Amino acid sequence: MLIWFLPVFLTLLLIGLPVFFGLLAAPGLLIWWDALIRGDTTYMRDIALLYRNVYNGMDSTPLMAIPFFMLAGEMMNRGGITLRLVEFAQALMGHFRGGLAHVNVFSSMLFAGMSGSAVADTSALGSMLIPAMEKQGYPRRFAAAITAASSVIGPIIPPSGIMIIYAYVMEVSVKDLFAAGLIPGIMVGVGLMVITKVMADRYDFPVASERASWTDRGQASLKAFFPLLTPVIILGCILWGITTPTEASALAAAYALFISLFVLRTMTLRDVPEVLKRAALASAVVLLLVGAAMAFKTVVSLSRVPENMADFVLTLSSNPLMLLFLINLLLFVVGMFLDAGPAIIILGPILGPIFVNMGIDPVHFAMIMSVNLTVGLATPPMGLVLFVASSVSGERVETISKAILPFLAVEIVVIFLITYVPALSLTVPRLLGYAG
Repeated sequence: MLIWFLPVFLTLLLIGLPVFFGLLAAPGLLIWWDALIRGDTTYMRDIALLYRNVYNGMDSTPLMAIPFFMLAGEMMNRGGITLRLVEFAQALMGHFRGGLAHVNVFSSMLFAGMSGSAVADTSALGSMLIPAMEKQGYPRRFAAAITAASSVIGPIIPPSGIMIIYAYVMEVSVKDLFAAGLIPGIMVGVGLMVITKVMADRYDFPVASERASWTDRGQASLKAFFPLLTPVIILGCILWGITTPTEASALAAAYALFISLFVLRTMTLRDVPEVLKRAALASAVVLLLVGAAMAFKTVVSLSRVPENMADFVLTLSSNPLMLLFLINLLLFVVGMFLDAGPAIIILGPILGPIFVNMGIDPVHFAMIMSVNLTVGLATPPMGLVLFVASSVSGERVETISKAILPFLAVEIVVIFLITYVPALSLTVPRLLGYAG
């Protein structure tokens, strides 16, 4: 009976039930129905255990990194750090044809090393760059599309909230996942810049500014110096084993508060309560999803769905390369409708063991899954950042969806390169001591 939990869950989503409640309602209803058929009167004990796992799923030290990273990102936005990153990017790249579009992508790469959130990237950078691009003569749909497409770099380049969730659910090292995300994230950014250059030459996009002098670049670098130290501190402490990811996230939040209040002086103590409130609300949403998904994962294990799914997948093909192609198609479709975090929590325990048992490195498969589902955030029809970009720009989601297709094509190419060239994901972790 429990094997029906996934169809029931998807049905609940289709009728509009929030993911959190669907993750709890689907297994709860099936446990009750199964007990009713069998005449078992102890089903309330099983339901109580299911929902007790919601708290147990959140009660984890590694997951504390998520609210701290979100707090650091909120402080950077309120403290004006994002603006300094954009100015730094424009000093370096604004003189290219299509300069503001390149600045948009490069700013996302810099911002990714601080917040790890695609939604925060779209909101923070989009509110500044979309109006500026439109003022310079870019079509608004293009400005919104490049903002949405580049924002998916946020959860790929570390620190990354979804990689923390994947590491927790699948018992993989956060340090190794962070290291593995560096090259794929840079590849996405470079790929978007290449297609931007092609489009800029074809459609004669404007140059954002004259070539900055070395003095101007130096001044922009000085302004961005302290913000740019944030990813250095975070990644340096984690990758070289100085701190755990949780400790590094707390250090990042403290550093963001210090430079915003006392170095840059772009935030006051009166701003702190609002920043804490926004970070708490965003963190609560993520942690509740994780807790519900861990309870959901318990039902997955009891239902033997992973074993049944493995048997089914192996009937399709015994060639790992073909299976990786098929799983990418599946993840791409799932990403169109489901946010990356819940998708990883739901599908990770089902798909991960199948491919690891076939000889795929667990960190490599984590990258395949994480990058694919992250790109899904910008994929029509239900990509979350499309709606955020629509809200920021005032452009319709349908219009942005058409304009984003060339950028999605580049990101899909990167996904398949990551899939079939494991060294792109595994080289940096191995240089740092990963033995996989």
